[in-house]
Amino acid sequence: MHNRSVDKTSSMGNQIEQEERMGTEKMLSLVFRMSLPAIAAQIANLLYNIVDRIFIGHIPKIGTVALAGVGVTTSVIILISSFSMIVGGGGAPLASMALGKGDREKAAAILGNGLHLLVLFSFITGILSFLFMEPILMATGASANTITYATDYLSIYLIGTVFVQVSTGMNTFISSQGRPGIAMFSVLIGAGFNILLDALFIQKLGMGVKGAALATILSQSISAIWVIGFLLSKQASLRIEKKHLMLKKQIIWPMIALGISPFVMASTESIIGFVLNGNLERFGDIYVSTLTVLQSIMLFASVPLNGFAQGFMPVMSYNYGSRNNFRVRECFKIAMTVMFGFNFTITILALLFTETFASFFTNDPSLIDAVREMAPFFLTGSAIFGLQRACQNSFIALGEARISLIIALLRKVILLVPMAIIFPKFIGVQGIFLSESVADAIAATACIIIFLIVFPKILKRNLSCEK
Repeated sequence: MHNRSVDKTSSMGNQIEQEERMGTEKMLSLVFRMSLPAIAAQIANLLYNIVDRIFIGHIPKIGTVALAGVGVTTSVIILISSFSMIVGGGGAPLASMALGKGDREKAAAILGNGLHLLVLFSFITGILSFLFMEPILMATGASANTITYATDYLSIYLIGTVFVQVSTGMNTFISSQGRPGIAMFSVLIGAGFNILLDALFIQKLGMGVKGAALATILSQSISAIWVIGFLLSKQASLRIEKKHLMLKKQIIWPMIALGISPFVMASTESIIGFVLNGNLERFGDIYVSTLTVLQSIMLFASVPLNGFAQGFMPVMSYNYGSRNNFRVRECFKIAMTVMFGFNFTITILALLFTETFASFFTNDPSLIDAVREMAPFFLTGSAIFGLQRACQNSFIALGEARISLIIALLRKVILLVPMAIIFPKFIGVQGIFLSESVADAIAATACIIIFLIVFPKILKRNLSCEK
């Protein structure tokens, strides 16, 4: 009995030591130690989107039309999955801050309430989407040619909504404990099964888009089981406890307040889909497929950056909670350099080798030509977008939800939506693609200016709180 008690104490001590390293380890090595597994996990997560589209785009005879059908479901799927960001993007930073302050009970309460919210969000969004599926898809840009493929895919995907929400929203709490390797594996295992099941259902069994959707939800269920299993196990320093599952307003309101910004950042992508696809459908289904391919190309930059953000944000939040402003500044400098450099490089490569990227998703010459023509209009402005990603994620890590929310609304609602409606009136279909590029450039510039003004004030306030 005594030995078991000693082992348990030693195990908990090691787990807590993993967290405390976020406040003591050399910053550059710490950020990359935290980020690399998260980047690997996000690249694996990229496969959920990319592999489906690669298999679908290469289906003989119907590939281009089927790709457009699945493309219009993206807006609905993004809107549903973005609810997980309220918990993952709002709850996990708050849990990290609580751990940094030594308040483990509060961190555990945030975790338990977060799981409850995710299940609640899953059922509400899944049921509403199923009831109004066809009119939503038609508003998103589906046509008479593509609606069948869209409903085939989405009707199966909605069955697994709870698995998507839980695996995405809860995984960030594993990273917040200083365990990025575990968080990485939870995504890798799902992505691996997704590739195998796509090959089985689409190629071997000929199930088409239904097979792609089924592969996605089955693989996400495996990820969700892994994540929950870890958070219930003795390996976790922050665990799911029954007493913390009951919703408490003093826990969920701060989580929602902070999480609303990453939620808007994610969910407004669906608004973009509604506006862009809705306008593109007037010019022909091939342009809906073109947008699907270009958005998929952008994922090669945005998804690894999401992983890097998941790595550096817990570090920044922990040190901010510990009132260590020097380490907060150090963390931001690394994040800014890496995120700008990587995003800029990928954008240039995508512009130089557009046909190569497009050929991953289709062998239709007319679609490849359309992608090559529209890529400069769509991608150029995103070259500096890494700067906005670094600043905006830093605002979230520091608990500044309101500022981050304003920036998200600026790019996607205030700028992009009106421009996507106005530009085509003057330059045709190219204007729809150009609106994305212009919005990215303006929003990134505004975000940098705001950050340079506000960041010193945030750190000064943190220092005064310590005194």
